[in-house]
Amino acid sequence: MNRADAEKWTTEYLKSVFGFALKKCRSIEDAEDLSQEIMAKVYVALLKRDDVEDVSKFIWTIAHNCLSNYYRDNKHSFAGVPIGDMEDYLYDDKPSVESSLVEREEVSKLYSEIAYLSKLQRRIVIMYYYENKKQEQIAKGLNIPVGTVKWHLFEAKKELKRGMEIMREPSELKFNPKRFDMCSFSGKIGTKGDISNFFRSAISQNIVYTVRNEAKTINEIADELGVSPVYIESEAEYLEEYGFLLKQKDKYLCNILISEPTEELNRLHDEMYHKAAKLFANELYDELAKSDSLDECALGGYNDTRDKNFLMWALIPFITAFSGESTLDKSIDFSDIYTIRPDGGKNICYATVFAPDVKPPMYNDEIKKFKGPFWNGLTNKITLWTIDSEWSDNRIEENYQLSVVRDLTLLNNYLNDVILSEDDYAYLAEKGYISVSGKPDEIFRTALRIVYIKDEQSRKKLLSVGDKIKEKYKDEFEKLKAPYINAVLQNTPKHLQKMRMFGLQNIFYSDVWFILHCLKELVNNGKSTLPTKKQKQSLMTVLFKQ
Repeated sequence: MNRADAEKWTTEYLKSVFGFALKKCRSIEDAEDLSQEIMAKVYVALLKRDDVEDVSKFIWTIAHNCLSNYYRDNKHSFAGVPIGDMEDYLYDDKPSVESSLVEREEVSKLYSEIAYLSKLQRRIVIMYYYENKKQEQIAKGLNIPVGTVKWHLFEAKKELKRGMEIMREPSELKFNPKRFDMCSFSGKIGTKGDISNFFRSAISQNIVYTVRNEAKTINEIADELGVSPVYIESEAEYLEEYGFLLKQKDKYLCNILISEPTEELNRLHDEMYHKAAKLFANELYDELAKSDSLDECALGGYNDTRDKNFLMWALIPFITAFSGESTLDKSIDFSDIYTIRPDGGKNICYATVFAPDVKPPMYNDEIKKFKGPFWNGLTNKITLWTIDSEWSDNRIEENYQLSVVRDLTLLNNYLNDVILSEDDYAYLAEKGYISVSGKPDEIFRTALRIVYIKDEQSRKKLLSVGDKIKEKYKDEFEKLKAPYINAVLQNTPKHLQKMRMFGLQNIFYSDVWFILHCLKELVNNGKSTLPTKKQKQSLMTVLFKQ
C-alpha cells in the first residue's frame, strides 16, 4: 500500500484505537503507549502489504494481538482493568476479530465468575450487559426499584473483580466424585417413590456429601465440586425443598445420615451381628420347632399344605423384628427425628459411601437386595408385612405403596368369605397371596399361600418366644453393641447425632442387618432349607389381624 493510503487509514483509526486501549489499560499513560504501538505496527504493516482486502479487520487484528502481548509482558489481567469499564468484556460491539488465547482465557474466566453471583445479581448483569436493557427496563421487568438495580450492578462488579483476582481450587471431588453405595430409608415413602430416586445423579449425591459435616454456600459447594454454581443452585433448592438439605441463611447443611465405614468399623459391625445372630436365630428356631405355636398361630403354606420350612422363613424375620419390645430403648421416638416431605413421605434417609480400599461388611451384596420390612394396614382390620430379599421374588416395586391398598382390601374381603370376582381372584393369585384351582362358576378352590396369624392373641404368643430370648441375652447384646455404637457416633456430625441414635437404639430389633444375619445363620447351618421356585413369590410375607 502506498504511503498516502497508509497514513489515511492510520489517522482515521487513531481515535478508535486510543479509546480501545483506554478501556483495556490501567492508566491513561499505558493506553497512550499501547495505542502508539498499535498504530506504528499498523502503519508499517500497511506499507508492506498490497493484499489487504478488509483494512478494518486487519487493523483490529493487530490491535488485539498487541493487547495480548501487553497482558502477557506486563502480567496484566482483568484485575488491572478499570472495573467501571468491565462491560467492554461482557459484550463486544467491535468488528469480529480473532481473539488471542490470552484474551479468550480471560473472557472465559469472567463468564465463569458471573455464575458465582447471586441469582438476582446474575439476572441483572445478563439483562444489562447481554440483553442491552436499560436500568429502568430491568427494574420494571424484575419489579424492583431502579436504585436496587444500580446497587446490584455496583456490587456485581466488585464481586467479579474479586473473583478474577483469586484462583479457585476444586477438591478431589471434581475428578473423583463420591458414589452412594447404598441408599435407604425408614418410615413412610412419598408419592415420588423410593429415596434413591432423589439421588440418581452424581451431582445430587455429591452436593449432599460436600455439606455432610458443615454448612456451605452454593459458591463453596461449587468450588469444591469444580462445577458452575448455576448447576448447584437449582439442585440444592430441590434437595432442600424435599428435606434432604437444611437451609441456614445462605448456607446448606446435610439432613441425611451418610456413613463412611472404615475397616475397623466394618469389623465391629460384622462381629456384633454375627455373634448376636448365632445366639438368637438358633434358639428362636429351636423354640418354635418344639412348640405348638406354628400349628396354633399360623395358617397358610403353598398349595394348602402346612410347610414348616416355609412358615419358618416368614416367622423368623417377623419375630426378629417385632419381639423384645420391653427391652427396647425408646428414649428417642421416630416422630422426634423424621422429615416430612412435600410428597407425603415421613422418613429418615441413609446413605453409605465405601472407600475403594475399604473391604465392605459381610453380606454387603446381599443387603442391597433387601427391601423392607414393609407393613401396611387397613385401620382396625388387617396388616400386611413383607420383605424382599435374595431368596424371594422382587415384589416391592416403585408403585408398591399404591398397589398394596388394593391388595389389603381384597385380602380383607377374602378372609371374611366375601365372594370376589374372577379377576380379583386372579389378581391375588398373580401376586402370590393365594392359590386357585378350577373356575368360579364350577368347582373352585382357593388357599392362602402366605402366612396368616389369625388374631392378636396368636401374634402375641408368637412374639413371646422371641421376647424371652432377647430378655435372656439382653446384657450380652448390650456388650456387643457398645463398641460399634461408640465408633459410629464419633463419626456422626453433631447436628445428626439424635437422628443417628434413633437407628442405633433399634439394633437387634426392626433391623434389616440383624434379620439378614439371622437368616444367613440358619441357611448356613442347614436348619433352614432354601425355598422352592414357586414359594419365592409368597416368601417372608405375614398377614395378621390387628
